[in-house]
Order: sequence, then structure tokens, then C-alpha cells
Amino acid sequence: MGSPIVLGIESSCDETGAGLVRDGRLLGHAVASSMDEHARFGGVVPEIASRAHLHALRPVIRQALDEAGLTLSDIGAVAVTTGPGLSGALQVGVAGAKSIAYALGVPLHGVHHLAGHVAADTLEHGPLPDPCMVLIVSGGHTSLLLVRDLARDPIVHLGDTLDDAAGECFDKVARVFGLPYPGGPAVDRVAREGDPRAVPFPRPLPGSYDFSFSGLKTAAARWAEGHGGRPLPVADGAASLQEAVADVLTRKAVAACAEYGVGTLVVVGGVAANSRVRSLAEERCRAAGIALRVPPLRLCTDNGAMIAAVGDLLVRAGAEPAPLDVSVDPSAPLEYAWLHPLAARTGGRVAA
Repeated sequence: MGSPIVLGIESSCDETGAGLVRDGRLLGHAVASSMDEHARFGGVVPEIASRAHLHALRPVIRQALDEAGLTLSDIGAVAVTTGPGLSGALQVGVAGAKSIAYALGVPLHGVHHLAGHVAADTLEHGPLPDPCMVLIVSGGHTSLLLVRDLARDPIVHLGDTLDDAAGECFDKVARVFGLPYPGGPAVDRVAREGDPRAVPFPRPLPGSYDFSFSGLKTAAARWAEGHGGRPLPVADGAASLQEAVADVLTRKAVAACAEYGVGTLVVVGGVAANSRVRSLAEERCRAAGIALRVPPLRLCTDNGAMIAAVGDLLVRAGAEPAPLDVSVDPSAPLEYAWLHPLAARTGGRVAA
């Protein structure tokens, strides 16, 4: 009969997602975004996000079930993002997941949001090679990871964000350039008409696998300010900014593959949807003889399918389910794919 069907729930930021996975195969998924509600504020407003999750969670789960031709009683396990993310938003998803797991009498698994991004690629390309190099690039996170068995082994961090992540840099510079929120897609669109060599923006932290995009953000802001009242060549600025970000990300990732003898690079997260990041990664991986894996665009941004994918891996690996009093950890570090923080803990990162 195979493994149980896993329902995955994602509510860490401004997307409410539900996905259904069995034996590594995506059966159905749905996403509702509150991005339009945040756009007029230039960024995500936590209270608005939490309310949007409350309204969207049940319809999104129903839509995913309908797409898969399943009913709630077909679910054999539930996986939910327990961190990191916005505390109130995470709590909506965790409360919903607990209710479903309890009502159905099925196990519940707490999942680290970033591990979900890693697992998203398995839904398109199959099991991850052991080992593989993973570059996570999203609005709040940029990390270079050495991954073995995602369901069993610790995740090795080779480099992480020291300040602004790549997506954060895009959002903040887009605002300076007069582009709409979210900044990443806006920069990508405008950059197609610009010259990526027009502005010599810096490449932060050469010689390190860590990432820092705060200085690049500042350099772009200073460049814009330097035009005074003159028209700003936004397309050239966007293309040059995007080239700097893509150059740093792909150069470090390919160098890490070479140093650690890893033959596969997996690029995931919302910024993995950026056209220049994808094309430059393809170009450099091809030249270095490295296999490149990037999920389809629909699985790059936050979604429930990726959380279900982790849950499916954990179920098949015989992982211990989360305790009934599992809580959320808004600032959880990525150590393992599973994340089972408890509200009773004191003095730590856990939100009670």
C-alpha cells in the first residue's frame, strides 16, 4: 500500500500553503498569498499576515485535497512549519496542524522552514544525492549547506547570512529605485532592459563562504543618491545589482562544490526564481562539470508541498513524531530537517 499520505502546512510569512505528498510524489498543493495586502506598506506586516492565514488555511487545505482527489480521512500524517518565521503566523499553522492530527489520530511532525526549501527539489528531481551542496536564497536567508541524508543527518553550514540576505537586498534597493514590492521580481523584470556592466557594484566577502549584502545595498543607495535630481537609469542599476548578487551566490557555491568534492549543486528558495541567478548557475556549473538542480518556479517560493516533502521523508525514515505540546521557534537555526520546540522551555529562542 506504500507510505501514508502526508499533509504539509506552511504559514511562516505571507503565504498560506498546503501540500500532499506520498513516497516522494506530489499529489496536490495550493497556496494563498497575502502579498498584495502588504505591498502598500513596502513589506510584510505581521498582524496582517496572521489574520490572512486564519482566513486562508481551511480553503487552502480543501483546495489541495480537491486537486489530489482526496478527503481529509485519507491523510496519514501531518507536517507543519514550526520555525523560523513570524511568531503569530507560525502559530496559526501549528494550531491548524495540531487540530487535524489530533482529530484524525495521526502523527504530527514539526519541520524547519528552510529544510522545506531543500526538500522542494525532490518533488521535481527525485531523492537528493548524498552528499550535495545546497544554496538557499530567500528573502530572509542566504546559506550554503552540505547536505547528506536530509531526514537523518545534521546539516553542515559552510556559510550563512551575516546581515542582509539576498532577497532582503533586492527588496530594500527596489524601494530606493522606485520599484514596487516585492523587490526581487521587480528588479528581475527591469534588469532585462539594462546593462549588467553599467555600475561596478562591489562583490561582498570574497574568499569566504559567508554572505553579506548590506554593503551592496548601501552602494546601490549611494549610486542612486549620486544622481541628484537627474533621471535615474533604473534598468542599468537593477541589472548591475542583480549581476552582483548572482555573481557572489554562484561563485561561492561552485567553489564550495570544488573544495568539498561534491558533484551536485541544488539552488532553492524564492531568489532561486531570479532569471540571472538561474542562468549564471547553469553556466558556471556546466563549466565546472557540476550537476545543477533547481526546483520549478512554483516550488521556489514558500508552499505547503515542500513541508509535506520533508514530512514524507521523515515518515519513511521512521522519525519520531513531534510531542503534542510542540510550539514554534521564530528564530530557529537550521540544524536538522525536523524541528520540535517546546513552549515550556525558558531562556531560549522559543516563543511560549
